[in-house]
Amino acid sequence: MRKMSLVGILVMLLVLGALEYYSYSAIKYAVKGVKAPLRNYILGFYIALTVFWFASFLAFPYLRSPEANKTLRNFMISFTMGFLIMKLIVSLILFIDDIRRVLFYVIDKFYPDSTAPQLVQAGMTRSDFLNKFALLVGGSLFGGLVYGMTNRYNYRLKKHSINFNNLPSAFKGMRIIQISDIHSGSLNDLNAVQKGIDLIMAQKPDLILFTGDLVNNISTEIEEFIPLFKQLNAPLGVYSILGNHDYGDYVEWDSINAKKKNLDQLKQYHQQMGWRLLLNEHIVIDKEGQQIAVLGVENTSFRNRFKSYGSLEKAYQGSQDLPFKILLSHDPSHWDGEVNSAYKDIDLTLSGHTHGFQFGVDIPWLKWSPIQYIYKQWAGLYQEGEQYLYVNRGFGFLGYPGRVGIMPEITLLELI
Repeated sequence: MRKMSLVGILVMLLVLGALEYYSYSAIKYAVKGVKAPLRNYILGFYIALTVFWFASFLAFPYLRSPEANKTLRNFMISFTMGFLIMKLIVSLILFIDDIRRVLFYVIDKFYPDSTAPQLVQAGMTRSDFLNKFALLVGGSLFGGLVYGMTNRYNYRLKKHSINFNNLPSAFKGMRIIQISDIHSGSLNDLNAVQKGIDLIMAQKPDLILFTGDLVNNISTEIEEFIPLFKQLNAPLGVYSILGNHDYGDYVEWDSINAKKKNLDQLKQYHQQMGWRLLLNEHIVIDKEGQQIAVLGVENTSFRNRFKSYGSLEKAYQGSQDLPFKILLSHDPSHWDGEVNSAYKDIDLTLSGHTHGFQFGVDIPWLKWSPIQYIYKQWAGLYQEGEQYLYVNRGFGFLGYPGRVGIMPEITLLELI
């Protein structure tokens, strides 16, 4: 891990100090009418939480190691992120209020005859209102993130029927299950994952497709889950690709060979589970004498921060004459970046990667997440001309160990 410079440390301490100043001021202001000793207990409890919060930062290097207890890590990450976001929201609102007060002070100083506007609501000043509002919003977000931990295995089945005129008749009605972003390094509940496997198999899929990120970084993260995912089977096969996290790019290795060995081992785990890993290649699926192609590319991204290893040209070669093509490509930016401009005869692209940010609103009449400001296609079904893209919201989770509004997904696509 790269060491932080002295300037970086000072800036971080300054920011944390400002957050703590505003947060403590808000709590202290909110309990000013509470009688002692209850007021002191509340303030003491907040101080104890803050000390624990600071200590959790120091524990992060341990929590990131493969040997760390997953349950403890998930709790610590959720608490730390939630408490930080609460402090950020509270501090931002109160900082805006301070700017307002300074502005009115300046106006009053230079224009004493003017009247600075005051908001009075049932005896509540603007500062009173903003202080309570900041605590309400910050506390709600904190509570929501903690509650979101209970949703991390709350698998949702998303069903879609897609009509393709060029789909061979033998494949009409084909049921495809797509899963993505398992991130086994984060999973810590075998029984919960088994329920997800059972839900998949209950759909009686003809074909199962996995669109990358089997692990967080280390190949051994999947070992304890191999017996579970080995249960996945379908008459037309189970096919998979690699995602950006599967290459081990986000950890330091003792050598290039150690990193290569990790990836080679991961490829073997795909084989052990009975998954046919597609590495810039395609497979022909035959049914009743008719054929379609499933193409699989290694991670291909049109976002600068992610490395690309894929070659769609290589995967496509030899599939030109097949009437129907499905592409597995982990990063949905690949669709606009290359697929729908240079490969018009790829009918359906399946991606993952975004997780739907694991936070947002996902209801029939409103779909929103902060990730939409980064990825144009981030969750669900998209169409351009005769081509379709489906972006899976992810089976697992990464970073924040929970889901708020955007649930873990198992996708059932019926081709008609």
